Amino acid sequence: MIVNPNPGHAQQPEPDFFEVRVASKSKLAESIYLFELADPEGKSLPAFTAGSHITVETPAGMRRNYSLCNDPAETNRYQIAVKRDAKGRGGSVSMADDVINGASLKISAPRNNFELTERASKYLFIAGGIGITPIMSMMRHLKASGNDNFRLIYSVNCSESAAFLDELNGPTFAGKVDVHYHRGDRENVYDFWPIFETPTNEHIYCCGPRRLMEEVADMSGHWPTASIHFESFGIDAAAYAANTAFRVKLQRSGLELKVAEDQTILEALRGAGIKVPSSCESGTCGSCRTRLVAGEVEHRDMVLSEEEKQDNIMVCVSRAKSPELVLDL
Repeated sequence: MIVNPNPGHAQQPEPDFFEVRVASKSKLAESIYLFELADPEGKSLPAFTAGSHITVETPAGMRRNYSLCNDPAETNRYQIAVKRDAKGRGGSVSMADDVINGASLKISAPRNNFELTERASKYLFIAGGIGITPIMSMMRHLKASGNDNFRLIYSVNCSESAAFLDELNGPTFAGKVDVHYHRGDRENVYDFWPIFETPTNEHIYCCGPRRLMEEVADMSGHWPTASIHFESFGIDAAAYAANTAFRVKLQRSGLELKVAEDQTILEALRGAGIKVPSSCESGTCGSCRTRLVAGEVEHRDMVLSEEEKQDNIMVCVSRAKSPELVLDL
C-alpha cells in the first residue's frame, strides 16, 4: 500500500477551462493516440513543468486527466497520449473515436502532482504501459537541459503496444532505456529487487498500473521517502468488484444523488453543481478527500491509511459497498 505518495499537493481547486485546437492526431501504438494541442490563434500556451497534466473535457462531456509528454520548453503546443480503453469509463473512447484534426477541445491549465526535482544527481524512471507519458516529458526536459544522468525501465506487454518506441530506441536515448516485454505473463515481470536492494542517491519516478506501483513501493520501503515518487494511471479494475449504481446523501445540504455504474462520485457531485477540490482523479494526490459519515466503502485510492479509511473517502475513484454513502457535504 502506498500511503500519501504526493503529500505536498493536496486540496487543489477545480481548474478553469479554455479552448484549444487539435493541431494533429496520430496513432502512436496499438490503441494509443497522440494529440497535439495548440492555441486557436497561435499564441503561447500556459507554461508547464515536467510531470504536469491537464484536464480535458472530452467530446462526450467527460473530464479526464492526461499527462503532458512534450518538453516543457515548447510553449506553442501540448502533447498528450491517450490509450483507448473499451472497458473504461468512456473518456478515452471518446477521445480516440470522436476527436478529429482541427477540432476544438476545452482543457485546464497544467498542474503538477508529479514534479521532477532538479536537485537530484541521478534519476531512475520506471514506467508501465501508458504511464510512459509523463516520463517522456521528464526525459526530454533533462536531455534538452544537458543532463544525461538518468535511465528508464519501461515495462510493456509487447512492442506493438509500446508508445514512443522508435524515439526510445533511437540515438537520443541510446544506452538509457531498458524495454521489458512481459507479454501479459505474471511470471515474466521485471525483477526490481537488484535495483532496490541497496539504496543509492538516485531519485525514483514510477508511473503505471497500480500493480507495478505497489511492487516498486514494497521493494523501496527502506529507501528515503523523499527519493521515491509515484503517479498512477488509474485503478486496476480487475482487482475490484464490478461497478454498480448506488446513492450518495450529502449530510449538510440533505441532497441525495444517484451514482451510476459508469460514473464516479466526483462526476455525480459535479453534475449537481457541488464543487469538490480535485486534481489527479486517479486516487493518488489526496485532493478530493471527503469526510465519510456513514456507509461501507470500497476504497480504490492509494493515499488513505487503514485508519483514515474509517471516516474518509477519495470521491474520484472509490465506490460504495453499501446501497448508500453519507458524506459531510
